[in-house]
Amino acid sequence: MKTNWIKRKKTKTIYVGNVPVGGNNPISVQSMTNTDTCDVVSTINQINDLKKAGADIVRVSVPGFDEAKAFKEIKNAVNIPLVADIHFDYKIALEVADTADCLRINPGNIGKEDRVQEVINAALDNNVPIRVGVNAGSLEKDLQKKYGEPNADALVESALRHVEILDKYNFENYKMSLKASNIEMTVEAYRKISKVIDQPLHLGITEAGSYRAGTVKSSIGVGMLLTEGIGDTIRISLASDPIDEIKIGWDILKSLNIRSRGVKIVACPSCSRQNFNVIKVVNDLEQRLEDISDDIEVAIIGCYVNGPGESKAADIGLTGASPSNLLYIDGSPNKKIKNDNLVDELEKQVRIKIEDNRIKSDKIILRS
Repeated sequence: MKTNWIKRKKTKTIYVGNVPVGGNNPISVQSMTNTDTCDVVSTINQINDLKKAGADIVRVSVPGFDEAKAFKEIKNAVNIPLVADIHFDYKIALEVADTADCLRINPGNIGKEDRVQEVINAALDNNVPIRVGVNAGSLEKDLQKKYGEPNADALVESALRHVEILDKYNFENYKMSLKASNIEMTVEAYRKISKVIDQPLHLGITEAGSYRAGTVKSSIGVGMLLTEGIGDTIRISLASDPIDEIKIGWDILKSLNIRSRGVKIVACPSCSRQNFNVIKVVNDLEQRLEDISDDIEVAIIGCYVNGPGESKAADIGLTGASPSNLLYIDGSPNKKIKNDNLVDELEKQVRIKIEDNRIKSDKIILRS
């Protein structure tokens, strides 16, 4: 169920490949490869896996000229926008500007203005956007000295310096990120920059940590900003498989009713009233349905206290009852099913429902 409870800030629209970022366009989800970029086959495979998991955009590290050469080969073999991640040597950005769908530069380590200017000129010549990525861990030395330690004001000052350079050369094809591992600092920095520029903002809590801790930190930080209408694309930074980043990113958007993809499972936490093993059913079903990208909601409630209400609100619902559990389809009771085949039956009903929805959608398209 989509709602308009979040009033999103209207930003300018740029294009990363064929993906529009900003404006009223969908908030895109992205991740970054962690393979050796020179291992072309492994990197291509991971990019394709990320796309299958729901990535809209993928970033690839390009630390040297060997990687730049590999990046070009990789780009020709995949069908998803790629961002070239450049640090320190601006000449690498110049090398891949004719291939990348976006150039990510870090102003804290890219060097003097004349180097940034060369990157801007290359971006203009190739009509490729730039992501200016400001990080608390790599601020310019004078800002480190001025502020003593990273804070939101330092992040914003660094960002605005480079906005000034971009404006000086009439370059508007860019998005901005201001990241820290500290939630408070990150949120404050994005709030401040959002008030003074209208460019798309790339959200994330950088170096958020392990799968569990990083998911919590990112959900809080990114979620807070999204509910305030701030943000046009997100990357969840986890010390985990990049596919986990895509899944968590989508889960955040789904939880806020911003975008939907795949199966959304509503489930009770389970208690002694449960008539079946809720946790096992939910985990098994979630694994079986990972291949589904269609938007569908499934409610799995272990007893009759909240089961009927939640099941009636979902596309497919299961309410625990004795001696048999009750299956709901489109909000209405459908049939009783026993515990020994719950997951099989739920998976079957979900796939039937998805196929029915596709047939109905095709008929509507034909009539129009």
